[in-house]
Amino acid sequence: MSNRQPDPPAASPAAQRPMGARLARLWMYFKEYRLGWVIAAVGTLISALTEASVPALLKPLLDEGFTQGSLPIWIVPLAIVGLFALRGFAHFASQYALARIANEGMVKLRAQLFERLLDADLLLFARQSASQLANTIVYEVQTGTTLLVQAILNLARDSFTVVALMFYLLYLNWSLTLIVLVLVPIVGVIMKVMSRRLYRYTRLAQATTDELAYVVEENVLAHRMVRLHGAQAQQASRFDGLSRHLRNLSIKATAASAGAMPLAQMAAAVALSVVIGIALYQGQSASGRAITVGGFVAFIGAMLMLIQPLRRLTDVVGPVTRGLAALERGLDLMAEVLPEPGPASPPDAAATQPPRARGEITLDQVSVRYGSDGEPALDALSLHVRAGETVALVGPSGSGKTTLVNLLPRFVAPTNGRVLLDGTDIREWPLRRLRAQFAMVSQDVTMLNDSVAANVALGAPAIDRDRVQRCLQDANLWGHVGALPQGIDTVLGHNATQLSGGQRQRLAIARALYKDAPVLLLDEATSALDTESERLVQQAIARAMVGRTTLVIAHRLSTIEHADRIVVMEHGRIVEQGSHAELIRAGGLYARLNHSPLPTASAASSGTVSNSPGSANGAPPSPGDADVPQNAIF
Repeated sequence: MSNRQPDPPAASPAAQRPMGARLARLWMYFKEYRLGWVIAAVGTLISALTEASVPALLKPLLDEGFTQGSLPIWIVPLAIVGLFALRGFAHFASQYALARIANEGMVKLRAQLFERLLDADLLLFARQSASQLANTIVYEVQTGTTLLVQAILNLARDSFTVVALMFYLLYLNWSLTLIVLVLVPIVGVIMKVMSRRLYRYTRLAQATTDELAYVVEENVLAHRMVRLHGAQAQQASRFDGLSRHLRNLSIKATAASAGAMPLAQMAAAVALSVVIGIALYQGQSASGRAITVGGFVAFIGAMLMLIQPLRRLTDVVGPVTRGLAALERGLDLMAEVLPEPGPASPPDAAATQPPRARGEITLDQVSVRYGSDGEPALDALSLHVRAGETVALVGPSGSGKTTLVNLLPRFVAPTNGRVLLDGTDIREWPLRRLRAQFAMVSQDVTMLNDSVAANVALGAPAIDRDRVQRCLQDANLWGHVGALPQGIDTVLGHNATQLSGGQRQRLAIARALYKDAPVLLLDEATSALDTESERLVQQAIARAMVGRTTLVIAHRLSTIEHADRIVVMEHGRIVEQGSHAELIRAGGLYARLNHSPLPTASAASSGTVSNSPGSANGAPPSPGDADVPQNAIF
């Protein structure tokens, strides 16, 4: 197996902007807490001024306290204790205020990202994995916000400190201070060079982290298949390759960040040597400017105190760059990912549609193509389903059955043609109202980590507990749920793994019953169940179909033989339709599929089967297509 490294991520367009413009882009998320900014600014300013006051105490202490002996003794401890008390309080206030600002902004940004995720165009989920999206919305927002806000605090405090110390140095000896000013452009150049290198390595490290998380996610989801095929060594090698690549990138990023500190310190050492030499010359020269011992010690102390904030200013490039890179991924996600398109007609036109559809469905010359190459998933298909009719869709894998079902709630958009619900193009329905007309039960049931009642009443503004119980009874699941210690309040856990496959299917049917939509979509709901589970699910499905328009995709004859009409599909087209008995007598594709134990047999008798995508977003066909039970029709 190849240990392919992830492609370098495309640089964010924001990375080309000046730093000020990039920070201004984030300002809207952190500007609401104005009092916090005021407290943070005042606290940071006071903290910086008290920093500069420390060397200022040395001059009178040495000149008046030790040399002249005129300084009152009680002033020294009072000044030191008062200074550090004020400094500590100011530091606490600024830290607390910025923590509030960071968390308020984080909540706002996360909420907007999650709202965009819920309404995003479905193509997003074909381009990015679940781990990538979770990493961007949860971890990178938190990491980026923490790094950036803490870096801003350090930047402000150290900048104020440097300015205060520079003013004090100018006051003490302006000629010596000119030497210190040489540090400023040198530090600026170092920050600029290291910032560019660090940003590049940070982007690469984030892409590799996403790839590494995706490998873990794949192996968790496919753990049985990996062990069945003995692929542990291959997957471990794949993980190890990515992990080592991430290690190398992290080391390079650390080297780029750490390299700034010794360079800045070397510049400070050179400046310090020159200053001491000039100060000695001035003190020894008869014509030189007189300098006291206290003044010299205070100057050297203030100059040495400049090194630490200057070093931190150099180091601030790392967290600012990493924080911006992390947050800009979320901002780019919101900027690049469009929400699902709304109705083509004006809102007042959509308001004339009834809140509950009758369930009449029409597909008029509908074609769907997932990519520019290859055969279409649906090819000029036309179909009319009467309200209350049960229609079964059968055909070889890749014939377009799942694509057809996904068209109705607009999980897939038609390339050509129209899809009508009650005579109205579904593009003219508001999405929320359109999807309220459909309930779906598929083979791959997804449940939320919430209570049984919350899963059954998913999307409802309030949970009707009696109605939940009735739906569970109709779905043949109340016997199990009622025996649980918390009953319908039992939390199911991650994707309801404590339930069996048949129980999850029946829970999905209970959810469909609770929704009480006029159209029921069944996508291979019983293809992976044992006989007893299938019997219980079939009973629940029969109750759910009463009074509803139903479209059924299934392999098992028991699921479709009682349908009002069976539609046989191949290569994205309808090749025949009728009742089970009529299609058997006709001796066409349906009859051949009915006597073929496996899909490969049907493929051999009916020609090459199209490999066009069979599910939304071009996802691969359902595993049920490749594992057909004995009573399957193909």
